[in-house]
Amino acid sequence: MSQHRHPGAPGSAGAVPALPDLPEATVARLPEYLRALHNLADTGHETVSSEGLATAAGVNSAKLRKDLSHLGSYGTRGVGYDVALLIEQIESVLGLTQRRAVALVGVGNLGHALAGYDGFASRGFRIAALFDADPGRVGEEINGLVVRHVDELPRVAAEESIAIGVIATPASAAQRVADQLVEVGVTSILNFAPCVLSVPEGVDVRKVDLAIELQILSFHEHRKASLTALPATGGSALTALPGGLAATDSQEAIGT
Repeated sequence: MSQHRHPGAPGSAGAVPALPDLPEATVARLPEYLRALHNLADTGHETVSSEGLATAAGVNSAKLRKDLSHLGSYGTRGVGYDVALLIEQIESVLGLTQRRAVALVGVGNLGHALAGYDGFASRGFRIAALFDADPGRVGEEINGLVVRHVDELPRVAAEESIAIGVIATPASAAQRVADQLVEVGVTSILNFAPCVLSVPEGVDVRKVDLAIELQILSFHEHRKASLTALPATGGSALTALPGGLAATDSQEAIGT
């Protein structure tokens, strides 16, 4: 979930080489294609059809072909896509040709698990620094890194060229941490705290809220249960309403 997006400035002086103007939904799917392509490469595949890549990535092939056409990659009729070349194209667009340094703030249960995850390195990221405000956590070593006090953020961010900040603090501390990250020049933030952050224009925030994802799954479970409870034939299906009321499917529920 993207909270803020920096407006593009094509043709601006001193800008990095122009990237294709990709739809946000396409950007969100490119990492899925990249993961599938790496798996194919690891198992010895040199080419892959659009149908095969779409199945591996969990999308339909028409959507995949449209997404990849934005990159100027159309594949070869009868052969498909060159796996190594497509990996190179996607990594270039995603800015993964260099390993980006990441600072993780908050090493509670979730932060500790994130700090110990080895999969970031293979995706182009380096956890360069860990921070916490709890004196009991400062000095702890996790996956070869020593937890520093968050007050050291300005110095360490400069030394390590921190590009991305990850917030895994309680919600009450998240905004303060976001402000500190912005102050030291971090313009990309991944927020695991269950809150909405206020950041200046030009700062991108991605929000990961596990509770929200569970609530969405709960809705689907609730919907499946209600469908299986409907009468097979005839009768009036009752729908539970707030306040203990019920309405048939032919009645219109009036919100309160």
